Amino acid sequence: MSSNKSESKKQDIASPKGMRDIIGDEYYKFQGFFEKAQEVAVYYGFTPIETPILEFESTFTTAIGDGTDVIDKEMYALKTKGGDALAMRPEGTAGVMRAYIENGMTNQPQPLLFYYYGPMFRHDKPQRGRYRQFYQFGLEAMGSEKSIIDALLIKATITILEEAGAKDLVVQINSMGDKEDRISYVKELTAYYKKHANGLSPLDQERLKTNPLRVLDSKDPATIEINQGAPDIVSHLGTPAKKHFKEVLECLDQMGISYQINKNLVRGLSYYTRTVFEIEEPSAEDGTALTIAAGGRYDLLARQLGSKKDVPSMGVGIGVDRIVETPWFKDLAPRIMKKPKVYFIQVGLDAKLKSLNVIEILRKAHIPVMQALSKDSLSAQLAVAEKSGVPYTIIFGQKEAMENSVIVRNMDTRGQDCIPVSELHTYLKSLK
Repeated sequence: MSSNKSESKKQDIASPKGMRDIIGDEYYKFQGFFEKAQEVAVYYGFTPIETPILEFESTFTTAIGDGTDVIDKEMYALKTKGGDALAMRPEGTAGVMRAYIENGMTNQPQPLLFYYYGPMFRHDKPQRGRYRQFYQFGLEAMGSEKSIIDALLIKATITILEEAGAKDLVVQINSMGDKEDRISYVKELTAYYKKHANGLSPLDQERLKTNPLRVLDSKDPATIEINQGAPDIVSHLGTPAKKHFKEVLECLDQMGISYQINKNLVRGLSYYTRTVFEIEEPSAEDGTALTIAAGGRYDLLARQLGSKKDVPSMGVGIGVDRIVETPWFKDLAPRIMKKPKVYFIQVGLDAKLKSLNVIEILRKAHIPVMQALSKDSLSAQLAVAEKSGVPYTIIFGQKEAMENSVIVRNMDTRGQDCIPVSELHTYLKSLK
């Protein structure tokens, strides 16, 4: 019985499946990517926005739509003690559009460009680069139907990925058309699938009833083969959507961005209209492509969420977990990561009491330090300093505490100088 209790306790001290701790160097990889992505976004004219992790469940069910995997199987939903139905955000776009409407942003000069970064949640099967708590960097452009906006977001996304180390990126792109285009297309697509219904997997047969477009996105080998002969949505585009798509492709050509028109690309969320695209990892280790960024236009979403008028918009989400795990990721060092130049050693009660004052002087001078204030022994602190590889140590003992000075030791030459605390930052900055 006691062993069972022990095993139970061990199991309790664990993060939930598909969620994990991000510690040390891995944390800095995420931070470094965010800072680089943020920098690119700012140069392209985007401004920050942060929405709550919890939204009313209806924000996502209305926006994403029934018949999608996100709503049917993956979204974490809960009820509060007050009876509110909330959900942990499975994606960023719906929350940003809700914030746009709620905060009266339709009255501001359009379009509004936003970037955001943070955790998303889906009860998905954990696998390479996919977690139940995963991180996205997103771009949203709200309030313009112009094709140049589509090109802007694709270009900004490509730039972010290339700055992170990616090469030879190819954009998979398609157009979902306008609402009227889709009605006629779905009708023809449904008729096609009904002729091949026996060859569809049980899951895809169910999707055919609820959301036929999702069958195009199937990963089942038999369905993939059937999809080769499926009707082409581009051939069903009306004149406005066809003109829009042509302009987007012309912009990509002008910028030298490689793309492939993928007639089966529909994305998994039902709010998309017109342009949809995916960018795949160029060098997956097992030879399979892994989507690292994806997005599209969602011109009808605002009205679905309660706006009195449409807000033509375009967005993209970048899968940060997948990027930092790739072999080509540059390990971008965040600005907060500054290699310590000195190791601070204190000996004696008076020195310990004044230690934080000395460290604060160094902080204000932008000189990062390593320290072990909890240790008392000089030899123990010197041993840690040796292992750390820092070029200099600052020794602050009883005598130095009384004289308001420190000893600065060169760890290579073992030479040392006694420096007044008031001159310490100037002295350290003069050292190579």
